[in-house]
Amino acid sequence: MSRRSSPHGASSAHVAVITLVSGRHRHLALQQSGLARSERLPDTYVVVTMDDPAAGANAARGSPAATVVPVAVPHAGRLPLAAARNAGARRALARGADVLVFLDVDCVPGPKSVARYAEAASDGRLLCGTVAYLPPPPAGGYRLADLPELADPHPGRPAPEPGRLLTGGDPDLFWSLSFALTAGTWRRIGGFCEDYTGYGGEDTDFGRLAHRAGVDLCWLGGAPAYHQYHPTENPPVRHLHDILRNGDLFRRRWGRWPMEGWLHAFARMGLVRFDTATGAWQATPPAARP
Repeated sequence: MSRRSSPHGASSAHVAVITLVSGRHRHLALQQSGLARSERLPDTYVVVTMDDPAAGANAARGSPAATVVPVAVPHAGRLPLAAARNAGARRALARGADVLVFLDVDCVPGPKSVARYAEAASDGRLLCGTVAYLPPPPAGGYRLADLPELADPHPGRPAPEPGRLLTGGDPDLFWSLSFALTAGTWRRIGGFCEDYTGYGGEDTDFGRLAHRAGVDLCWLGGAPAYHQYHPTENPPVRHLHDILRNGDLFRRRWGRWPMEGWLHAFARMGLVRFDTATGAWQATPPAARP
């Protein structure tokens, strides 16, 4: 196993956990509680706040080891998720991180998850643990000990048993809710494309970048994350314009459209149409909608 400055294996690797936050302060607090109960505590915990100074203050109170990286939101309120992840990685690398673990702010790690990521991290691997979507919390909130019993891993992704590693994964299935890689692999991929802002597309783009760099997408058993409930739309109509903009960016970069399931759902609702002349999905003028 090759790791920069960590020749003695996972126990000596400097592990950084990176999360992004804009609102969702209660979700961040439960994530911090989960990390505090980890069998392997992160050496660095980077909280990237997107126009949310209160989240930074809360993070520092909830975890004295947290380092806060503020990032501005410059594009009409569209969250710069790709740029924020890159900023978090830069801070972690500056702190000497050998292994980068990214957790969505909604995700609570299992007690063994950080250790399992550190153990399995190796140059040339992009590791994705399982993610289970939790039901709405009970009146008193979630109890960490109960999380494994509340939901099964998401059926749309492989879910290997603890101790197993599935190699050769489909890069189009990569998602950023919970993943890890070595510092060398991060540099090899080059980070997320910061042209993406708002909702959608940057994850699939990162999967393609990893594939192009010869990095293997691997599904890792024993590193679960539990995604805290929040209301969602299916399809995500309020993100329609982000999806069209980011989808077209992906098309220009990779020659095809991502998120086609959502685009076809929008089309059935009369919200978009496909222009065969340009090969682009376009929003339907409001006057022409049913």
